[in-house]
Amino acid sequence: MEDDAFWAWAIIETLRHTGVRAEGLTELTHLALVSYKLADTNEVVPLLQIVPSKSNEERLLLVSPELASVLATVIKRLRDANGGKVPLISRYDSHERVTGPQLPHLFQRRPYWQPQVMSEAGIKRALDRTLEATGLRDQAGEPLRYTPHDFRRMFATEAVTGGLPVHIAARILGHKTLTTTQAYLAVFQDDLVRTYRGFLDRRRAERPQEEYREPTAAEWHDFQQHFELRKVSLGTCGRPYGTPCKHEHACIRCPVLQIDPRQRSRLVEIIQNLRERIREARANGWLGEVEGLQVSLDAATAKLNSLKRTPTDGRPELVDLGMPLFTDRGPSAPEG
Repeated sequence: MEDDAFWAWAIIETLRHTGVRAEGLTELTHLALVSYKLADTNEVVPLLQIVPSKSNEERLLLVSPELASVLATVIKRLRDANGGKVPLISRYDSHERVTGPQLPHLFQRRPYWQPQVMSEAGIKRALDRTLEATGLRDQAGEPLRYTPHDFRRMFATEAVTGGLPVHIAARILGHKTLTTTQAYLAVFQDDLVRTYRGFLDRRRAERPQEEYREPTAAEWHDFQQHFELRKVSLGTCGRPYGTPCKHEHACIRCPVLQIDPRQRSRLVEIIQNLRERIREARANGWLGEVEGLQVSLDAATAKLNSLKRTPTDGRPELVDLGMPLFTDRGPSAPEG
C-alpha cells in the first residue's frame, strides 16, 4: 500500500536524521520548525524543537538539508489531503495517560473516519513490516530486527565518527552525561586507529620539523631496555629500567618480584630455612638479626600465599612473549 510505504519512509528518514526517540517522533508538530538568526552573519538557519519527553528538557536540533526535504514532503502530503492545512488533532500520551491539546502533528494518519497521531507501537509495526518486505537477514540467516532506538544509536555513531565532538552529540541527544552517549557509539577498532592516526598527523604538522628525527642506535637500545624483564632466581623483577635496587638484591623482600609458579618448592625451602635461622638467632640472643630475618619471612610468606591464589580453573598462565623485532628501521637501527 502506497500510504504505508510513504509513512515507513518518513519514519525511517526522520529517525535517522534526528536521533529522536519514538515518543519524540510522535510529538513533532508543524510548530516545532523554527528559525534562528546567527548573530555574526545574520544568516537564518532552520531548527527543529524537540519537546520534553524522557529527559523533560527541550532542545533544538539543526535541520540538515536531508531532514528539511523529508519534513517538507510530510507537510505537503498532509496539506494536499486536507485542503491546504495540517489538521489539528490531540495526541494521547500513553506514559502520562493524558490527552494533549490539539496541535498540527506531523506524524498523523487517517486509519478510519478521523485522523490520529501515530502511536509508538504503530511506528514499531511500520519498521517491522518494512524489514519483512525487504527480506534482509543477518549473518546467522535470521530476519533483521530494528527498533526506533537503533536509529538513535546510528545517529550518534555517524555524528561522532564524522567529527562531531562527543559532548556536542550528548547535547543534541538530550543526554545529561557523556557516559550515556558513549554507550550509544558503535565505533570499531579500525575507526579508532584511523581517527587517532589522523590526530597524530595533524599534531605533528603543527610542530617544528627539527623535533622529529630518527633515534640513534643507543637511544633505541635504551628505549627497548625499558620494556625488558630481568630474570632472577625466583621469577621476574619488575623494577623499572635504570633505577637502583632498593633492597640490595634481597629479592624475597621486594614487592616488585613476580614469583614464577614453578619456583614454589624453592620458596617453601627458603621459608623453612628462614624459620630455622630465626630460632637460632633467638637462641643466641641476636635480636637485631631476628628482626631482619622476620621481615624476610613475612615477605616470603606473603608471596607464597599469593601463589596459592593463582587460578586453578584451567585459565592459562602469563606467557612472556619477549620484545618485538623491528627489521625495517633503516641503517640507524641496531642489529638483532
